Amino acid sequence: MPENKEILSPAKILYLLAIVISLIGLFFVFEASVAEAFQQFGNQYYFVTQQSLWLVVGVILMTIASFLPVKLWKFLSTYIYIGSVLMLILVFIPGIGKQINGASRWFELAGFTFQPVEAVKLGVVFFYAKWMSQHQKIIPFLFLTGIPILLIMLQPDLGSTLILVSIAFGMFFLAGGEIKKFSLMSLLGILAIFLLILVQPYRLRRLTTFLNPESDPLGASFHIRQITLALGNGGLLGQGIGKSRQKYSYIPEASTDSIFAIVAEEIGFVGSLGIIGLYFLFFLTGFQVLKNQPKKSFEYLLAAGILIWISSQVLLNLSAVVALVPLTGLPLPLFSYGGSALVMVLLAIGILISLGKNSKDHKKSKLSEKLHL
Repeated sequence: MPENKEILSPAKILYLLAIVISLIGLFFVFEASVAEAFQQFGNQYYFVTQQSLWLVVGVILMTIASFLPVKLWKFLSTYIYIGSVLMLILVFIPGIGKQINGASRWFELAGFTFQPVEAVKLGVVFFYAKWMSQHQKIIPFLFLTGIPILLIMLQPDLGSTLILVSIAFGMFFLAGGEIKKFSLMSLLGILAIFLLILVQPYRLRRLTTFLNPESDPLGASFHIRQITLALGNGGLLGQGIGKSRQKYSYIPEASTDSIFAIVAEEIGFVGSLGIIGLYFLFFLTGFQVLKNQPKKSFEYLLAAGILIWISSQVLLNLSAVVALVPLTGLPLPLFSYGGSALVMVLLAIGILISLGKNSKDHKKSKLSEKLHL
Protein backbone atom coordinates (compact mmCIF):
# COMPACT_ATOMS: atom_id res chain seq x y z
CA MET A 1 0.00 0.00 0.00
CA PRO A 2 2.69 2.61 0.85
CA GLU A 3 4.35 1.90 -2.51
CA ASN A 4 1.12 2.70 -4.40
CA LYS A 5 0.74 5.95 -2.51
CA GLU A 6 4.32 6.89 -3.42
CA ILE A 7 3.72 6.16 -7.10
CA LEU A 8 0.59 8.34 -7.10
CA SER A 9 2.03 11.14 -4.93
CA PRO A 10 0.89 14.68 -5.90
CA ALA A 11 4.50 15.70 -6.56
CA LYS A 12 4.99 12.94 -9.16
CA ILE A 13 1.59 13.56 -10.75
CA LEU A 14 2.40 17.28 -11.12
CA TYR A 15 5.76 16.47 -12.71
CA LEU A 16 4.25 14.02 -15.22
CA LEU A 17 1.32 16.30 -16.08
CA ALA A 18 3.65 19.27 -16.69
CA ILE A 19 5.70 17.20 -19.14
CA VAL A 20 2.66 15.65 -20.86
CA ILE A 21 0.89 19.01 -21.36
CA SER A 22 4.15 20.61 -22.56
CA LEU A 23 4.78 17.84 -25.10
CA ILE A 24 1.22 18.09 -26.45
CA GLY A 25 1.73 21.85 -26.60
CA LEU A 26 5.01 21.36 -28.48
CA PHE A 27 3.23 19.24 -31.07
CA PHE A 28 0.55 21.89 -31.59
CA VAL A 29 3.17 24.66 -31.74
CA PHE A 30 4.44 22.86 -34.83
CA GLU A 31 0.93 22.37 -36.18
CA ALA A 32 0.01 26.04 -35.68
CA SER A 33 3.30 27.60 -36.78
CA VAL A 34 4.27 25.57 -39.84
CA ALA A 35 2.98 28.14 -42.37
CA GLU A 36 4.24 31.19 -40.46
CA ALA A 37 7.67 29.61 -39.89
CA PHE A 38 8.11 28.77 -43.57
CA GLN A 39 6.93 32.23 -44.63
CA GLN A 40 9.24 34.11 -42.25
CA PHE A 41 12.31 31.86 -42.08
CA GLY A 42 11.99 29.41 -44.97
CA ASN A 43 12.01 26.62 -42.38
CA GLN A 44 8.76 25.05 -41.24
CA TYR A 45 10.49 23.63 -38.17
CA TYR A 46 11.89 26.95 -36.89
CA PHE A 47 9.37 27.63 -34.11
CA VAL A 48 9.09 24.03 -32.92
CA THR A 49 12.90 23.75 -32.80
CA GLN A 50 13.17 26.90 -30.68
CA GLN A 51 10.37 25.72 -28.40
CA SER A 52 12.02 22.29 -28.02
CA LEU A 53 15.22 23.90 -26.76
CA TRP A 54 13.32 26.03 -24.24
CA LEU A 55 11.34 22.98 -23.14
CA VAL A 56 14.56 21.09 -22.37
CA VAL A 57 15.86 24.07 -20.35
CA GLY A 58 12.51 24.37 -18.55
CA VAL A 59 12.34 20.67 -17.63
CA ILE A 60 15.91 20.79 -16.30
CA LEU A 61 15.08 23.83 -14.14
CA MET A 62 11.82 22.22 -12.98
CA THR A 63 13.70 19.07 -11.97
CA ILE A 64 16.38 21.01 -10.10
CA ALA A 65 13.79 23.22 -8.35
CA SER A 66 11.83 20.16 -7.23
CA PHE A 67 14.83 19.05 -5.13
CA LEU A 68 15.75 22.43 -3.65
CA PRO A 69 14.67 23.17 -0.06
CA VAL A 70 11.80 25.62 0.41
CA LYS A 71 13.89 27.59 2.91
CA LEU A 72 16.20 28.63 0.06
CA TRP A 73 13.31 30.27 -1.83
CA LYS A 74 12.21 32.03 1.34
CA PHE A 75 15.70 33.46 1.79
CA LEU A 76 15.94 34.55 -1.86
CA SER A 77 12.35 35.83 -2.22
CA THR A 78 13.04 39.56 -1.72
CA TYR A 79 16.11 39.48 -3.98
CA ILE A 80 14.17 37.67 -6.71
CA TYR A 81 11.39 40.28 -6.53
CA ILE A 82 13.84 43.22 -6.73
CA GLY A 83 15.79 41.55 -9.55
CA SER A 84 12.65 40.83 -11.58
CA VAL A 85 11.44 44.44 -11.23
CA LEU A 86 14.87 45.72 -12.32
CA MET A 87 14.59 43.49 -15.40
CA LEU A 88 11.35 45.29 -16.27
CA ILE A 89 13.33 48.54 -16.45
CA LEU A 90 15.83 47.01 -18.91
CA VAL A 91 13.21 46.88 -21.67
CA PHE A 92 13.19 50.71 -21.79
CA ILE A 93 16.98 51.05 -22.15
CA PRO A 94 18.09 51.62 -25.79
CA GLY A 95 20.37 48.89 -27.04
CA ILE A 96 19.04 46.37 -24.51
CA GLY A 97 15.28 46.67 -24.82
CA LYS A 98 13.65 45.26 -27.93
CA GLN A 99 10.46 46.70 -29.38
CA ILE A 100 8.07 44.45 -31.31
CA ASN A 101 4.81 45.74 -32.84
CA GLY A 102 5.13 48.97 -30.85
CA ALA A 103 5.44 47.19 -27.48
CA SER A 104 8.59 47.30 -25.32
CA ARG A 105 8.27 43.94 -23.56
CA TRP A 106 11.57 42.21 -24.33
CA PHE A 107 15.28 42.67 -23.82
CA GLU A 108 18.04 41.00 -25.74
CA LEU A 109 21.39 39.92 -24.29
CA ALA A 110 24.01 37.70 -25.95
CA GLY A 111 21.56 36.88 -28.76
CA PHE A 112 18.83 35.65 -26.40
CA THR A 113 15.46 37.40 -26.14
CA PHE A 114 13.67 37.33 -22.81
CA GLN A 115 10.33 38.72 -21.62
CA PRO A 116 10.93 39.88 -18.02
CA VAL A 117 7.24 40.12 -17.12
CA GLU A 118 7.22 36.31 -16.86
CA ALA A 119 9.93 36.50 -14.19
CA VAL A 120 8.01 39.27 -12.41
CA LYS A 121 4.98 37.00 -11.97
CA LEU A 122 7.12 34.51 -10.08
CA GLY A 123 8.98 37.30 -8.27
CA VAL A 124 5.72 38.76 -6.95
CA VAL A 125 4.57 35.31 -5.79
CA PHE A 126 7.85 34.81 -3.89
CA PHE A 127 7.88 38.23 -2.28
CA TYR A 128 4.22 38.25 -1.19
CA ALA A 129 4.46 34.69 0.14
CA LYS A 130 7.13 35.89 2.58
CA TRP A 131 5.71 39.35 3.26
CA MET A 132 2.06 38.34 3.74
CA SER A 133 2.92 35.41 5.96
CA GLN A 134 4.06 38.07 8.45
CA HIS A 135 1.53 40.91 7.95
CA GLN A 136 -1.06 42.30 5.50
CA LYS A 137 -0.60 46.08 5.66
CA ILE A 138 -2.77 47.69 3.00
CA ILE A 139 -0.70 50.79 2.13
CA PRO A 140 2.64 48.96 1.63
CA PHE A 141 0.75 46.25 -0.27
CA LEU A 142 -0.72 48.76 -2.75
CA PHE A 143 2.64 50.53 -3.14
CA LEU A 144 4.62 47.32 -3.74
CA THR A 145 1.99 46.03 -6.18
CA GLY A 146 1.84 49.36 -7.99
CA ILE A 147 5.56 49.45 -8.89
CA PRO A 148 5.62 46.43 -11.27
CA ILE A 149 2.11 47.21 -12.55
CA LEU A 150 3.16 50.73 -13.57
CA LEU A 151 6.22 49.40 -15.39
CA ILE A 152 4.17 46.71 -17.14
CA MET A 153 1.51 49.21 -18.24
CA LEU A 154 4.24 51.43 -19.73
CA GLN A 155 5.26 48.55 -22.04
CA PRO A 156 2.14 48.30 -22.48
CA ASP A 157 0.77 44.88 -21.44
CA LEU A 158 -2.76 44.83 -20.01
CA GLY A 159 -3.02 41.03 -20.03
CA SER A 160 -0.02 40.56 -17.74
CA THR A 161 -1.31 43.37 -15.53
CA LEU A 162 -4.54 41.42 -15.01
CA ILE A 163 -2.56 38.32 -14.01
CA LEU A 164 -0.40 40.31 -11.60
CA VAL A 165 -3.48 41.87 -10.00
CA SER A 166 -5.07 38.40 -9.68
CA ILE A 167 -1.96 37.04 -7.96
CA ALA A 168 -1.57 39.97 -5.56
CA PHE A 169 -5.24 40.27 -4.56
CA GLY A 170 -5.73 36.50 -4.35
CA MET A 171 -2.73 36.06 -2.07
CA PHE A 172 -3.81 39.04 0.07
CA PHE A 173 -7.20 37.41 0.61
CA LEU A 174 -5.75 33.96 1.42
CA ALA A 175 -3.22 35.51 3.79
CA GLY A 176 -6.08 36.75 5.93
CA GLY A 177 -6.51 40.29 4.61
CA GLU A 178 -9.66 41.98 5.89
CA ILE A 179 -12.73 41.36 3.71
CA LYS A 180 -13.70 45.07 3.71
CA LYS A 181 -10.24 46.11 2.53
CA PHE A 182 -10.16 43.30 -0.01
CA SER A 183 -13.60 44.30 -1.39
CA LEU A 184 -12.55 47.95 -1.63
CA MET A 185 -9.32 47.03 -3.42
CA SER A 186 -11.21 44.76 -5.82
CA LEU A 187 -13.60 47.58 -6.70
CA LEU A 188 -10.72 50.02 -7.20
CA GLY A 189 -8.90 47.43 -9.32
CA ILE A 190 -11.92 46.95 -11.61
CA LEU A 191 -12.32 50.72 -12.01
CA ALA A 192 -8.61 51.10 -12.77
CA ILE A 193 -8.78 48.39 -15.45
CA PHE A 194 -11.74 50.09 -17.16
CA LEU A 195 -9.85 53.38 -17.03
CA LEU A 196 -6.78 51.77 -18.61
CA ILE A 197 -9.00 50.40 -21.38
CA LEU A 198 -10.61 53.79 -22.05
CA VAL A 199 -7.36 55.78 -22.25
CA GLN A 200 -5.78 53.56 -24.94
CA PRO A 201 -7.53 53.54 -28.35
CA TYR A 202 -6.39 50.02 -29.28
CA ARG A 203 -7.75 48.59 -26.01
CA LEU A 204 -11.03 50.42 -26.51
CA ARG A 205 -11.25 48.95 -30.03
CA ARG A 206 -10.78 45.46 -28.57
CA LEU A 207 -13.62 46.08 -26.14
CA THR A 208 -16.00 47.46 -28.76
CA THR A 209 -15.03 44.62 -31.09
CA PHE A 210 -15.82 42.12 -28.36
CA LEU A 211 -19.22 43.73 -27.76
CA ASN A 212 -19.95 44.00 -31.50
CA PRO A 213 -17.88 41.52 -33.58
CA GLU A 214 -19.59 42.64 -36.80
CA SER A 215 -18.40 46.25 -36.44
CA ASP A 216 -15.11 45.88 -38.37
CA PRO A 217 -14.79 42.36 -39.85
CA LEU A 218 -11.64 43.11 -41.89
CA GLY A 219 -10.01 45.30 -39.23
CA ALA A 220 -10.35 45.20 -35.45
CA SER A 221 -12.77 42.23 -35.53
CA PHE A 222 -10.63 40.15 -37.91
CA HIS A 223 -8.74 38.23 -35.21
CA ILE A 224 -11.73 37.11 -33.16
CA ARG A 225 -13.77 36.30 -36.29
CA GLN A 226 -11.03 33.98 -37.57
CA ILE A 227 -10.82 32.29 -34.17
CA THR A 228 -14.59 31.80 -34.22
CA LEU A 229 -14.34 30.25 -37.68
CA ALA A 230 -11.67 27.85 -36.44
CA LEU A 231 -13.87 26.78 -33.53
CA GLY A 232 -16.83 26.33 -35.88
CA ASN A 233 -14.77 24.29 -38.35
CA GLY A 234 -13.62 22.00 -35.56
CA GLY A 235 -17.09 20.95 -34.52
CA LEU A 236 -17.40 17.88 -32.32
CA LEU A 237 -14.47 15.75 -33.53
CA GLY A 238 -12.36 18.21 -35.53
CA GLN A 239 -11.02 18.38 -39.06
CA GLY A 240 -8.15 16.01 -38.25
CA ILE A 241 -4.51 16.47 -37.29
CA GLY A 242 -2.71 18.72 -39.78
CA LYS A 243 -5.95 19.80 -41.49
CA SER A 244 -6.46 23.22 -39.92
CA ARG A 245 -7.19 25.93 -42.52
CA GLN A 246 -6.93 28.90 -40.17
CA LYS A 247 -3.26 28.26 -39.39
CA TYR A 248 -2.35 29.37 -42.91
CA SER A 249 -1.92 33.02 -41.87
CA TYR A 250 -5.63 33.58 -41.21
CA ILE A 251 -5.31 33.72 -37.41
CA PRO A 252 -2.73 36.22 -36.10
CA GLU A 253 -0.43 34.80 -33.39
CA ALA A 254 -1.65 31.30 -34.20
CA SER A 255 1.14 29.60 -32.25
CA THR A 256 1.01 31.91 -29.20
CA ASP A 257 -2.13 33.33 -27.58
CA SER A 258 -4.49 31.86 -30.23
CA ILE A 259 -3.06 28.35 -30.31
CA PHE A 260 -6.10 26.72 -28.73
CA ALA A 261 -8.21 27.79 -31.70
CA ILE A 262 -5.99 25.62 -33.93
CA VAL A 263 -6.28 22.81 -31.38
CA ALA A 264 -10.08 23.05 -31.45
CA GLU A 265 -10.16 23.12 -35.25
CA GLU A 266 -8.02 19.99 -35.61
CA ILE A 267 -9.26 17.78 -32.75
CA GLY A 268 -12.67 19.34 -32.12
CA PHE A 269 -14.68 19.79 -28.95
CA VAL A 270 -13.99 16.28 -27.66
CA GLY A 271 -10.20 16.55 -28.05
CA SER A 272 -10.16 20.08 -26.62
CA LEU A 273 -12.14 18.85 -23.62
CA GLY A 274 -9.47 16.20 -23.06
CA ILE A 275 -6.72 18.84 -22.92
CA ILE A 276 -8.80 21.02 -20.59
CA GLY A 277 -9.24 17.90 -18.47
CA LEU A 278 -5.45 17.60 -18.15
CA TYR A 279 -5.29 21.20 -16.89
CA PHE A 280 -8.13 20.48 -14.46
CA LEU A 281 -6.29 17.43 -13.12
CA PHE A 282 -3.14 19.55 -12.76
CA PHE A 283 -4.94 22.19 -10.67
CA LEU A 284 -6.76 19.55 -8.63
CA THR A 285 -3.40 17.97 -7.78
CA GLY A 286 -1.91 21.38 -7.05
CA PHE A 287 -4.76 22.05 -4.65
CA GLN A 288 -3.86 18.83 -2.80
CA VAL A 289 -0.36 20.24 -2.31
CA LEU A 290 -1.80 23.58 -1.16
CA LYS A 291 -4.18 22.20 1.47
CA ASN A 292 -1.38 20.14 3.04
CA GLN A 293 0.64 23.28 3.84
CA PRO A 294 0.31 25.07 7.22
CA LYS A 295 -2.39 27.75 6.75
CA LYS A 296 -1.14 31.30 6.03
CA SER A 297 2.49 30.12 6.11
CA PHE A 298 5.13 31.01 3.51
CA GLU A 299 4.71 27.55 1.98
CA TYR A 300 0.93 27.86 1.81
CA LEU A 301 1.01 31.30 0.17
CA LEU A 302 3.78 30.28 -2.23
CA ALA A 303 1.73 27.31 -3.47
CA ALA A 304 -1.40 29.48 -3.65
CA GLY A 305 0.37 32.21 -5.62
CA ILE A 306 1.73 29.76 -8.19
CA LEU A 307 -1.69 28.14 -8.64
CA ILE A 308 -3.47 31.52 -8.91
CA TRP A 309 -0.96 32.67 -11.53
CA ILE A 310 -1.18 29.60 -13.78
CA SER A 311 -4.93 29.00 -13.36
CA SER A 312 -5.93 32.63 -13.98
CA GLN A 313 -3.79 32.73 -17.12
CA VAL A 314 -5.27 29.47 -18.42
CA LEU A 315 -8.76 30.77 -17.69
CA LEU A 316 -8.20 34.15 -19.37
CA ASN A 317 -6.59 32.62 -22.45
CA LEU A 318 -9.32 30.02 -23.00
CA SER A 319 -12.07 32.57 -22.24
CA ALA A 320 -10.65 34.91 -24.89
CA VAL A 321 -10.46 32.09 -27.47
CA VAL A 322 -14.15 31.26 -27.01
CA ALA A 323 -15.06 35.00 -26.99
CA LEU A 324 -16.18 35.16 -23.36
CA VAL A 325 -13.75 38.03 -22.71
CA PRO A 326 -11.85 40.41 -25.05
CA LEU A 327 -8.51 39.19 -26.43
CA THR A 328 -5.70 39.89 -23.96
CA GLY A 329 -2.62 38.55 -25.75
CA LEU A 330 -1.77 36.13 -22.93
CA PRO A 331 -0.10 32.82 -23.83
CA LEU A 332 -1.61 29.52 -22.72
CA PRO A 333 0.75 28.17 -20.00
CA LEU A 334 2.83 25.12 -21.05
CA PHE A 335 1.16 25.20 -24.47
CA SER A 336 1.82 28.42 -26.39
CA TYR A 337 5.04 29.27 -28.22
CA GLY A 338 7.36 31.41 -26.13
CA GLY A 339 10.52 30.47 -24.27
CA SER A 340 10.28 32.97 -21.40
CA ALA A 341 6.75 31.91 -20.42
CA LEU A 342 7.45 28.18 -20.77
CA VAL A 343 10.66 28.22 -18.71
CA MET A 344 9.23 30.36 -15.89
CA VAL A 345 6.04 28.29 -15.59
CA LEU A 346 8.03 25.03 -15.49
CA LEU A 347 10.33 26.53 -12.84
CA ALA A 348 7.26 27.52 -10.78
CA ILE A 349 5.87 23.99 -11.12
CA GLY A 350 9.21 22.61 -9.90
CA ILE A 351 8.80 24.73 -6.75
CA LEU A 352 5.22 23.47 -6.35
CA ILE A 353 6.53 19.90 -6.62
CA SER A 354 9.10 20.70 -3.93
CA LEU A 355 6.28 21.96 -1.72
CA GLY A 356 4.42 18.70 -2.38
CA LYS A 357 7.39 16.72 -1.08
CA ASN A 358 7.73 19.09 1.86
CA SER A 359 4.03 18.72 2.77
CA LYS A 360 4.54 14.97 3.05
CA ASP A 361 7.42 15.56 5.47
CA HIS A 362 5.28 18.11 7.36
CA LYS A 363 2.46 15.59 7.82
CA LYS A 364 4.96 12.98 9.05
CA SER A 365 6.43 15.40 11.60
CA LYS A 366 2.95 16.30 12.90
CA LEU A 367 2.13 12.60 13.25
CA SER A 368 5.38 11.91 15.09
CA GLU A 369 4.66 14.79 17.49
CA LYS A 370 1.26 13.30 18.30
CA LEU A 371 2.80 9.86 18.85
CA HIS A 372 5.37 11.33 21.21
CA LEU A 373 2.52 12.96 23.15
